[in-house]
Amino acid sequence: MKKGDPRTDPKGLIFESYQIEGITAEECRSIFLDWALSLPVDADTPEALSALLAQYEPGHPGHPMNQVMRDGLVGMAKPRRRGGWKSRNRP
Repeated sequence: MKKGDPRTDPKGLIFESYQIEGITAEECRSIFLDWALSLPVDADTPEALSALLAQYEPGHPGHPMNQVMRDGLVGMAKPRRRGGWKSRNRP
């Protein structure tokens, strides 16, 4: 994978986050949100996250983006319904 891989990092945001010295977890979360919104609609997000972690985590232990992406994987593994007409009681 390279910078700006259209399948995993279309804008190169994740790549760039690993280049920023002293980046914080809050900044990584902001970048992660922008990254998620830039993926193609038909993208397999968990697969893209797994590929990015495999690419960057070994060379950047302790980088805050590692944990942000891991949290993203966990959050996607447990989808749940949070409302809508189907969850309301009806007479």
